[in-house]
Amino acid sequence: MSDTSLLNDLVDALKCLPGVGSRTAQRMAFNLLEHNRDAGLKLADAMQQAINKIGHCSRCRTLTEHETCRICASQSRNLEVLCVVENPSDVLAIEQSTAYKGYYFVLMGKLSPLDGIGPEDLGLDKLEERLTEGEVQELILATNPTVEGEVTAHYISEIAEKHQVKTTRIAHGVPVGGELDYVDSSTLSHAFDGRRDY
Repeated sequence: MSDTSLLNDLVDALKCLPGVGSRTAQRMAFNLLEHNRDAGLKLADAMQQAINKIGHCSRCRTLTEHETCRICASQSRNLEVLCVVENPSDVLAIEQSTAYKGYYFVLMGKLSPLDGIGPEDLGLDKLEERLTEGEVQELILATNPTVEGEVTAHYISEIAEKHQVKTTRIAHGVPVGGELDYVDSSTLSHAFDGRRDY
């Protein structure tokens, strides 16, 4: 590779993306510099705007550029149903694949003591506050079917039980060890429709 330090910096910056190694980052950098400089500038501007202006919804914790996200601001959704997911991408997957009309709570991760991630890191205190409001009648656990996702679901079900909130779990049409944002929409829709008591 060239000895240009700016080029090296660009390649190193691109490697932060998931699934992008050194070779892919080099190809991306050369493509932007050789053939697509306008697209590169647009990408840089969009990234800067997003990083500076997108934060977390004060109610559900998903990503939004407003105080409250579009879903939480909607008056037409079902207040009695709250779906708990691990990541904002899971909200998008459910919204695109199902007819779910309740609200969400985004954990921004899952319990993982080995990685030092405990209940306080997932905002479970905020989730418990939502349950104490008395509106939520059913809590749908849509964490990924990994070991950590199952442990997280179990922990949350105990919180819900304490507040006498019915807890259901989406059906396991989703493969064990899989991530929701990689599951096809038909499988996710069937899994959602076939949720069961937890």
